[in-house]
This record gives sequence, structure tokens and C-alpha cells, in this order.
Amino acid sequence: MPPVLWSFRRCPYAMRARLGLAAAGQPVHLREILLRDKPAAFLAASKSATVPCLDLGTEQIDESLDIMLWALAQNDPEALLDMPPLGHELIAECDGPFKQALDRSKYATRYPDSDPQDARSKASAFIAKLEAQIGAGPWLFGTAPKLADLAILPFVRQFAHIDQTWFAAQPWPAVQGWLAAFKAAPRFAAIMQKYPPWQPPEAGHPFPES
Repeated sequence: MPPVLWSFRRCPYAMRARLGLAAAGQPVHLREILLRDKPAAFLAASKSATVPCLDLGTEQIDESLDIMLWALAQNDPEALLDMPPLGHELIAECDGPFKQALDRSKYATRYPDSDPQDARSKASAFIAKLEAQIGAGPWLFGTAPKLADLAILPFVRQFAHIDQTWFAAQPWPAVQGWLAAFKAAPRFAAIMQKYPPWQPPEAGHPFPES
């Protein structure tokens, strides 16, 4: 039986996991949940109670990047794992300082002691670094995507969507083109397909999974 992926469509971490699984051609039973109403079966599977969670039966993988790495270790037809060490450094920066600044820019009311404009400036410094790295691109490391591209793009998308007019006006043509190509790709459309929230079969839903 395919593993179960607990997911929330708009979460960038869950997007990242779905991208890795799709790139590996790894089938899963996708269970879409509502974060405000987490089902008991999900809470039993996920130690962190956060999406994504990949339930392999014998073990559960709670971290989105670990799900990507697990999937690509099974099958990596596009050689996404074949990238220089800088790729892993960029992912770490995305998951650390950039995500912290992104959250403080997007969810300012949650961080009353933080200046959202200062946070946006800090996040912008990372975008500028990506701009220089892409260069003629169109990907971070040349003409084909790597793990870093798929791991970082969902978060750049989230940052861009805070204020798309402002983002489009910034001097980041390489990043803007990189993001636009990502959003227009069939793979992105496939992993963003909408599913109704999962319900346990005993609630009268005999086919609860995608």
C-alpha cells in the first residue's frame, strides 16, 4: 500500500513535500486536513502535530525536507540531489533566517515586538542572494532544477504573495522569472489540486483519500 501523506494544500512545507514526492514518482494516499480541525488519526500519526507528515506504516517522517530526501532516495530521475553544497546552505538559510523574516513580515500581528518593514528588508536580502545565484539561470544551478529549487520556491512564493505589486516592482528579474516559471509548470498545478478535507471511513466516507 502507498504511504499516507497528511497535508494542507497552502502550507509551503506541505507543498515542498508534495513536490519531492511528485518528482520521485512516489504514489501516496493524500489526506488533506484543516489546521483548525486536526483529525485524531493525524494527531496519532504526527508527533509534531504539523503538516506534512508521511506515514510509512513502520515509521513517520514529520519534516518536509526529510520527506523530499526520502522520496528522492527511492527514485531521482531528474538528478535533483546532484547539486553543490551551496544548495544545502541556501535551503538552510531559507528555513532559518528567511522564514523567520517572512513570518514577521506576513503575520505582523503575531509578532508585536518585531518591525514588519525591517523583517521584509531581511527577507529581501535573501531574495537578492537568490537573484545573484540564478543569474542567466533559469534555475539556481543552471539549466535544470535541483533539490534547492523545489525546496525554496514555495517559500519565495509565500513571500511574493504578501504584496505581489511590491514584489513585481523589485529589481529581481531572475527571481521573478524563476517563480513565474515554477507557478506555470504542470507539476505545480498537479500538486496544488484541491481535495476535500479527509474524513475517517467510519464517519460515512468510504473513499476518503486521493
